[in-house]
Amino acid sequence: MKSHQTAQTMKPATAAKKLGVYLEATPAEFREGVVSRAELNALQADPPEWLRELRRNGPHPRPVVAAKLGVSISGLARGGVTEALTTEQIDALKAENPEWLQKERATQAEVRKEAVRIKEKHKAQNKEEKDKDAADEA
Repeated sequence: MKSHQTAQTMKPATAAKKLGVYLEATPAEFREGVVSRAELNALQADPPEWLRELRRNGPHPRPVVAAKLGVSISGLARGGVTEALTTEQIDALKAENPEWLQKERATQAEVRKEAVRIKEKHKAQNKEEKDKDAADEA
């Protein structure tokens, strides 16, 4: 058995994903090294200026762009958005509100509604099973 623990590290791409930033926009020293779990926690707890700036203005990775626009990542691709976007570009897209964005937002709203419906259905089924089990035990 080891008497000391080795620090858990991750690739910069993984760390960038966990931080919600676009890897190519991070500083070179971040992209070229490895990030320990402790360093990641420190970045999350007290973000340096470069990280605050990236989170505020971008460019943002596709999952963040999709969330800011209220669509899925697939919806972004269908709309022709394949690159990282800045906050300014996202705001411009929202203001323009093209037809594809309206359609994808509507689709996303339906998906969310269906997810809630299924969750409620499962909750009701579980309650019925518990009630039945309780009645069988009595």
